[in-house]
Amino acid sequence: MDISQPGPAVSGVVVTTSRIPRIAVAAYLARFKGQSRIHTESNLRGYLVWCDQRGLDPLAVSRPHVELYIRWLQEVRRYRPSTVSRRMSVVAGFYRTCVIDGVLEHSPAEYVRRPHVPAESPTLGLTHLQFEAVLTAGRQSPNRCDFALVSMLGLLGLRIFEATGSDIEDLGEEHGHRVLRVHGKGDKIVLVPLPPAVGRAIERAIDDRTAGPILLTSRGTRMDRHCATRRLRRLAEQAGIKLPRMHPHMLRHTFVTTMLDAGVDLRDVQIAARHADPRTTMRYDRARKNLDRHPNYILAAYMASAT
Repeated sequence: MDISQPGPAVSGVVVTTSRIPRIAVAAYLARFKGQSRIHTESNLRGYLVWCDQRGLDPLAVSRPHVELYIRWLQEVRRYRPSTVSRRMSVVAGFYRTCVIDGVLEHSPAEYVRRPHVPAESPTLGLTHLQFEAVLTAGRQSPNRCDFALVSMLGLLGLRIFEATGSDIEDLGEEHGHRVLRVHGKGDKIVLVPLPPAVGRAIERAIDDRTAGPILLTSRGTRMDRHCATRRLRRLAEQAGIKLPRMHPHMLRHTFVTTMLDAGVDLRDVQIAARHADPRTTMRYDRARKNLDRHPNYILAAYMASAT
C-alpha cells in the first residue's frame, strides 16, 4: 500500500492518523521520483511499522527511541552497516522534512550515531574469468534475452531497473554511435553508447520486434528483477561458477571493478557508472591498496631529473 495516500493501514498494520499524519509522510515522499521514491517509501514504512508495533508515536519519539531502532536493525534483523545506514538516512530525512515544514521543532534523529560503513563495497563482484564465463554462457544460451541481459548489466553497467525498463524505442543513433536512451535514477535520461558486441546481443534479443521491452520472459512479458535474478543464477550454474548468492548488482559491480582493474581513470569510471560522488566509485576499487599503483612512484619518476 502507498503510505503517502490516505487510509487506515500501513503494510497491513492499523495506524491512526494521529500517530502517522499522512501529510507529513506525503510531504517527504514527494521529494523523490521513480525508483528512489519506491525504495524510500519501503524503508520509511519499515520504521513506521516498527514504531506502531511498540505503541510509539513517530512524531513524539526522542533520540533514545531512534537509537533503539538502530540496535534492532543491527542485532535482531542483523542488517549490514550499509543497510542500516541507508535506512537511517531515510528516517533522518523524514524528520528533517518535518522540521522544515514546522511539524516538529527538533529532529529526534539529529544526533543519532550511525554505524561505520566500511570503505570497501560489501558486494562481491565477479573475477575477470568468471565474468567471461557468464558472458559465454549467455551467448550460448537458447534464450535470446540471456546474452542481452548479461551484456546490459556487465558491459553497460546498467542498474537492473534500467535494463528491464528499456524499450526497443529507446534505441537510436547519436553522432554516429548506436546508443540506448536510459531512464536512470531520479528520472534522469542518459545516452549510453553500445559497443558492437552489446548491440548484437540486443538485436538478437529483439529479433524482428519493432516495439516493446528489450528483455522478455519466456512467456513474452517484460522481464522484472526477479526473473532477471533467476536467469543470472541459471547462467552462473551453467558456467560452473559457485557463488553464495548471484544477483543483478554483482554485474554492475563487476562493470566498475573490471574497468578499474583495466586501468581506466577513476573519473572516467565514475562518469560511466553515473555515480554522483567519486567516493562511491572508489569503494569498488579492489586494487587501490596495491603498492605497485602507489602514487609515490609516479611522483618520484616525474621528479627524477631533480633528485
